[in-house]
Amino acid sequence: MFESLSDRLGKIFDGLRGRGALNAADVDAAMREIRRALIEADVSLEVVRAFVEQVRERAVGAEVTRSVTPGQQVVKIVNDELVQVLGSDAVTIDLNAPAPVTLLMVGLQGSGKTTTTAKIAKRLKDKQRKKVLLASLDTRRPAAMEQLRVLGEQVGVDTLPIVTTETPVEIARRAEREGRLGGYDVLILDTAGRTHIDEELMAETVSIKEIARPHEILLVVDALTGQDAINVARSFDGRLDVTGIVMTRVDGDGRGGAALSMRAATGKPIKLIGVGEKMDALEDFHPARIADRILGMGDIVSLVEKAAEHVTAEDAAKMAKKLKKGSFDLEDLRAQLIQMKKMGGMGGLMGMLPGAGQLKKAMAGANVDEKVFDRQIAIINSMTKKERENPDLLNASRRKRIAAGAGVEVSEINKLAKQHRQMADMMKKVGKGGMGALGGMFGGKMGQMMGGMPDLSKMDPKQLEQMARQAGINPEQLKGLPSADLPAQQALPSDVNALLKSSGGPALPGLGGAPRFPGLPGLGKKK
Repeated sequence: MFESLSDRLGKIFDGLRGRGALNAADVDAAMREIRRALIEADVSLEVVRAFVEQVRERAVGAEVTRSVTPGQQVVKIVNDELVQVLGSDAVTIDLNAPAPVTLLMVGLQGSGKTTTTAKIAKRLKDKQRKKVLLASLDTRRPAAMEQLRVLGEQVGVDTLPIVTTETPVEIARRAEREGRLGGYDVLILDTAGRTHIDEELMAETVSIKEIARPHEILLVVDALTGQDAINVARSFDGRLDVTGIVMTRVDGDGRGGAALSMRAATGKPIKLIGVGEKMDALEDFHPARIADRILGMGDIVSLVEKAAEHVTAEDAAKMAKKLKKGSFDLEDLRAQLIQMKKMGGMGGLMGMLPGAGQLKKAMAGANVDEKVFDRQIAIINSMTKKERENPDLLNASRRKRIAAGAGVEVSEINKLAKQHRQMADMMKKVGKGGMGALGGMFGGKMGQMMGGMPDLSKMDPKQLEQMARQAGINPEQLKGLPSADLPAQQALPSDVNALLKSSGGPALPGLGGAPRFPGLPGLGKKK
């Protein structure tokens, strides 16, 4: 969703990074380009003005002029202000209330409320082990109640039995009673879609709120709404006091302005984002990570979390064991392809890697078809177990049979076999000679660098300190590395956040205090 904005800002920052020093004219030119990029991305004009004013105020001050790298410092300032616009800290759905905790879903027609209701229910059931009850209050849209019932069955969550003669207020009262008597942890009420100017429906929702007394009122907004999203959010918030926003279709080709505008203009946090049509395609909204993605810095933390979700410790241990032996058969290749698909495919993974934006564009320009992975999985599925374990068995007649079974040409079987052979050779070299052998495969400086890496555990602390200084690293950060006189390194924490916190991260000079935005409810007051 943020690709066009990311591309525009990337070009602006490339020009700034290349300069040794910045003057006021350079900053003004950059601010004009940033303003234009944000407006083209459908960001609300009031948010754009406040954002540009705050960035300029910091960019022309001592914070930049005293910096060793002024261009990069401006990029850092823009990143800080983007995080402020998006909400600083991640805010999750609050379930800290007596059971059943009631969530009221509201929003415009067609924004994806019913599907999002089922996604949230599945998330609470699977990740937090909550007993959830769903109830549809939409008596106007044909088959709306039936849709929620079917979705409830898909995700394994109970739904309130349908009584067609009841009004929405009566359904809400019955759902609250059923949730209490049935011992449910969470009750989610899916209201009818409406336009923000429909007074009758808004009054009905207010009545439902008074009866259900929801702990959370979640406004579901389509990310493709554009600037009108602010009017929608303010209208609902004025009548219902919304507690959070769920943004759907973030994986679409919208320009991203709604996400940048709504938090700043309303002060209400974006809690969740829908990133696909599947029932598990719902993610927490992390402002800092989204800001990093917009500025092309990647999102390694989300990538690690995705990997942790889809790769079990047992599978990782099996793969490590095979790697040590230098063994890699077609069953392993199939498992790797399936895991990559689950994590979002090649494009999804590259979007989270720092600096991979250009590579992703090159892939798009070369028309790399990600469906090739589906075909490769189909080919491997068409093989017998023995053929997967021993690819050498794949003679001409077997390849013809596999091609017919997978519905592909024999040439694709040959390509897959060649690809597997190359990967297997690489695994064998890594298994025998470690990183040095892998480096030798690349040749040149890369090979020399990887092949000539010293064993840190056998180095003297003074040598480590000298190496660190040459690399521009503070030697204090190396404390804890294994050495001849130091105890063995402790196991890394399993929690990603704990890992990042323990690493500290490099400090940047002159970052100053917390930024402020003038006149916007979500961003504090200007002094």
